Amino acid sequence: MMPAEITTTRVPTGEYDLHVSTAGDPSKPALLFLHGSGPGVTGLSNWERLIQDLGDRYYCVAPDVLGFGDSDHPNPPPRGMVAFTELRVAAIWGMLDKLGVDKVTLVGNSYGGQMSLAMTLERPERVEKVILMGSGGMPGLQPLPGLGKLITFYDDPTEAAMAELLSLFVYDTSAFGDRLQEIAAIRVPRANRPEVRRSHEATFDFSAGPRVGWSPEELAKIEHDVLVIAAREDKIVPVDSSLYLSRHIPNARLHIVPKCGHWSQIEYPELFARMVDGFVSGDF
Repeated sequence: MMPAEITTTRVPTGEYDLHVSTAGDPSKPALLFLHGSGPGVTGLSNWERLIQDLGDRYYCVAPDVLGFGDSDHPNPPPRGMVAFTELRVAAIWGMLDKLGVDKVTLVGNSYGGQMSLAMTLERPERVEKVILMGSGGMPGLQPLPGLGKLITFYDDPTEAAMAELLSLFVYDTSAFGDRLQEIAAIRVPRANRPEVRRSHEATFDFSAGPRVGWSPEELAKIEHDVLVIAAREDKIVPVDSSLYLSRHIPNARLHIVPKCGHWSQIEYPELFARMVDGFVSGDF
């Protein structure tokens, strides 16, 4: 099967534009892929293989979320994760409106999972199903050392530090082949763009408030089918976060992937694509 062709475009959402990658036929069921919060991350750096693999069956949409990559970066940005998440979610809804997507299944990795939960609670009628992978959302979540390195990357924003950080995202660095240093060299200039750094530091300004999290009572309001995917060896977000979400979302099921780090979609792309396809189609 040939990989689906990826198209990139800028989509106006109102005040801001988003850089958006899509694959597949817009008339097919829509999957929205939301990336995490690493320095220099983009929609394609998280999801390129997945949207190519699933584009024959779905309309796959993978934006650079507001304040990341080649999307707009508010100046001044909202301070703190809660305020910035609210603005990002509003921009995503605006993007979906422009693309003509009324109802969508959300696939969120890490911080993208938190945005997925925020969207589901805000406009449940527009969400079909939800897939959370290595997602935050547990109140009072204590960061693992890998997440600490992600948050404080700009203390030493070098290629060596980027390579070390990327190595913490996977259980087996052979997932990168022999390209880890090359990937770090490509990603560092993007991460060090002033607007990218500004957005990152504003997001993780904890003096402005806590991380995004939901109580059991709030999660109990989610009536959608939810697939929670956790990686047993995740060094970024602890498995406890996924356990918490799966316990308190009424229709959630939990799948734990062994010998896997924070990026199961990169370490096990075929398995991840099968889980997404099976869950959305009702066969998983």
